Amino acid sequence: MNDIIRAMEERRSIRSFKPDMPSAEDLDKIIEAGLYAPSGMGKQASIIVAVTNKEVRDRLSDANRAVGGWGEGFDPFYGAPAILIVLANKDCMTYLYDGSLTMGNMMNAAYSLGLGSIWIHRAKEEFEQDEWKQLLKDLGVEGDYEGIGHCAVGYMEGDLASPPARNEGRVFYVK
Repeated sequence: MNDIIRAMEERRSIRSFKPDMPSAEDLDKIIEAGLYAPSGMGKQASIIVAVTNKEVRDRLSDANRAVGGWGEGFDPFYGAPAILIVLANKDCMTYLYDGSLTMGNMMNAAYSLGLGSIWIHRAKEEFEQDEWKQLLKDLGVEGDYEGIGHCAVGYMEGDLASPPARNEGRVFYVK
């Protein structure tokens, strides 16, 4: 089996991370994989905001926790030290799909580099808030962007879970 298919089959969402920050080189490789995701009509509607600053990461975690309705102290990023946020330009009709493909590429790339990842939702709701709109503005991001998801990345704590059996009856052939 080739390495790409193996990574797709073996990758699992990780819910326990070590506090150690992945190398900048590895994060850049993951981001690059995201930037090479397919996009509708080649428009490349997705952008990535890489958060490695612990203070900003913790504020983002708290905002995500509040949107999700969890109590104080819960970390919806499961301790992952790096958060790669995917947003996509809503002016592109395929923005949601493009952003989803970006997320998938990054999670598979993280696994291929020996890192764990998990897709965390609620980026849409966060980036409707003034604080996070201002962050985009401060970064020079212009346009109507919607948060697609957070790719929480880090070194996994513990062992990788075995894949569950695939559900039957999900493929139909027209020959």
